[in-house]
Amino acid sequence: MFTSINPFTQETIAVYTAHTPQEIDQKLELGYRAYRQMLQIPLEQRREWMKQVAQSLKKDVDKHAALITSEMGKTLKEARAEVLKCAATAEYYAENIQDMLAPRPIKSDAYKSYVSYEPKGIILAIMPWNFPYWQVFRFAIPNILAGNTGLLKHASNVSGCALAIEKLFAESNFPEGAFQSVLVSSKDLEPIVADPRVQGVTLTGSTPAGRSVAALAGKYIKKTVLELGGSDPFIVLKDADLEAAAKTAVQGRMQNAGQSCIAAKRWIVEKEVVHAFTAEVKRIIESLQQGDPTKEATNMGPMARLDLAEELNKQLQASIAEGAELLTGGYHDGCNFAPTLLKGVNVSTTAFKEETFGPLAVIIEAANEEDAISLANETNFGLGSALWTSDLDKAARLATQIESGNVFINAMVRSDARLPFGGVKESGYGRELSLEGTHEFLNIKTVYIQQ
Repeated sequence: MFTSINPFTQETIAVYTAHTPQEIDQKLELGYRAYRQMLQIPLEQRREWMKQVAQSLKKDVDKHAALITSEMGKTLKEARAEVLKCAATAEYYAENIQDMLAPRPIKSDAYKSYVSYEPKGIILAIMPWNFPYWQVFRFAIPNILAGNTGLLKHASNVSGCALAIEKLFAESNFPEGAFQSVLVSSKDLEPIVADPRVQGVTLTGSTPAGRSVAALAGKYIKKTVLELGGSDPFIVLKDADLEAAAKTAVQGRMQNAGQSCIAAKRWIVEKEVVHAFTAEVKRIIESLQQGDPTKEATNMGPMARLDLAEELNKQLQASIAEGAELLTGGYHDGCNFAPTLLKGVNVSTTAFKEETFGPLAVIIEAANEEDAISLANETNFGLGSALWTSDLDKAARLATQIESGNVFINAMVRSDARLPFGGVKESGYGRELSLEGTHEFLNIKTVYIQQ
């Protein structure tokens, strides 16, 4: 049984029954049949169906947003933006997928040689609760357009979202089984991964979850893409636009109640401007309204689960005990965690060493730009990073020194359908989105023709 609980009210929304092994096998067979059927369906038809998905998302944006907010707690404003981002991505891929799948000619000694990009079968997606629509759609859109079929194992606390997404694809005329949700515990995934109808596994989640899934997929020789945790640096150099940097830092850390792999988790600031930056971000943080996510005036909703709030509080208290100074916030009532700011954080502080998944911002002072880059790289993670400076030539040079899958200059780190997204080190491997992400679960086939 999976229980969906409203994080703000702690009321039970719904209780869902896990699928039986027999039901899972039926879904696998349906997904495989849909894959075989999709091989015969022209790309143009799949594109039209995906445009219907986009239209449905836009038409029912409020309904989908309300479901997201009730199950995981983000504000309605954030939930609406998430749904519309999914719709925009569906439209983007519908317009561009033909070019992404076009065979690539390669000169060789053959009469003709080229690379073709072909679907492989069912792709299992293991997805988290923090962006319950976006994480799913950014996997599903390119894969289903390319001819694969999707099987979603979503986080149990957003089972309602999982079933709503399944229904949306079904109502957009895709073949039955093209996209399905399976309600199953993580401990029961091995038979699904082992099944020969499943040809790949993609996971967005924690680093420990990534290790577990990668080991399981490796056992059965299944391709994986892992988008894991992050402890993203937000570097502010002394020549940065401090007002813009401060505003973006708070947005990048506090949106979605700080529950994002690519949140700005470590604010690394050159010493000449650290006091001015600290004062400005403290002012902005204290202006935030945390509370009921259904109210338009609310800037930040609750955290998604009680255990997550309690874990963040442990990290906060440990950091204070290690010498960090609490500037604002620092308390929580159930899932409602106040936006919190620490200064005096260093490489030995818990909030520096560990990923903090919630509305906790920390300021680390850097002696100079070389020290800032060194501090940024002093982590096992490497997902995203931001660098703020008015010298764009310097920014381009320093970007090559930052160990991460994404570097955003004078901007907030975010995923974008037009750009490949993924990490290095313990933040995972492989890419989602753009051309690179589209090809991850395709058969990249060499064709060599001799006269």
